[in-house]
Amino acid sequence: KNSTLWKYFAISDMLTNEIYIGNMVQGKYGSVSYKTKQNKPRPQSEWYRVEGTHEAIIDRPLWNRVQSMIAERAKPFDCGTVGLFARKARCANCGYTMRSTKNRGRHYLQCSNRHVAKDACIGSFISVEKLERMVIDELNRLAAAYLDKDELERSIEFCENLQGQKKQLVDTLSAYEKRIAEYTKGLRDLYMDKVKGLLNDSDFSALSKEFSSEKSRLERVLLDGQRQLAELEDRIAVGDNRKALVERYINLEHLTREIVEILIDHITVGKRISGTKDVPIEIHWNF
Repeated sequence: KNSTLWKYFAISDMLTNEIYIGNMVQGKYGSVSYKTKQNKPRPQSEWYRVEGTHEAIIDRPLWNRVQSMIAERAKPFDCGTVGLFARKARCANCGYTMRSTKNRGRHYLQCSNRHVAKDACIGSFISVEKLERMVIDELNRLAAAYLDKDELERSIEFCENLQGQKKQLVDTLSAYEKRIAEYTKGLRDLYMDKVKGLLNDSDFSALSKEFSSEKSRLERVLLDGQRQLAELEDRIAVGDNRKALVERYINLEHLTREIVEILIDHITVGKRISGTKDVPIEIHWNF
């Protein structure tokens, strides 16, 4: 806190400034009107981005990992550490992100959405220790099955899987871009109708606000999809690294937050099966 070398805002800027991966980005701010010098932030979809203008000092896979971690917005405990499954565990019943609680020195994850209303969710609950053990057991099971596979079979399966994901994502992004263009045209048409007197000020204000809100939402979704596409292309370019990942993380005794970030996209946790101690989970891996 008292350091004069590195301030929080400086580190924050370095983690999100694309100049460190070789990109030049301009147009982050624009004037509100030609009549005033006042500037306001522009949505990222309107920035001018030129890739590869200079040598990168941060490699793209590491950059993408950092952006994913920032997007998770995982909050640390009072001691400053981030929970092992923070923002990674989701309720299987309602999709709500599970929150951390502590009782008698043990950490638990629970769906707090069940406290909103009686019919909001039936609730999910599991101890962090139990979930960690289940993840390690599943990782070891996958490792045993995967490493027994023929190398060629693994490679073909990997390529078909990722290329299929890429095609689906590209189609989805194209649909979003088309809808954004439609809203942009709609806003322009609304303005022309107002100028021609076909639309009064009240209706123009209400409709343009609705159009702009939906356009901004789609732009945020598009940006997130473009980030996912970049990550997919990086994985395709690097090749099948799952064998190395699996071999690196077999026979673990404990997980760390870094391992969870590398291996796991998210985990869905169900309600404990009545009459047993079993809690159904579903792990969505990053590989």
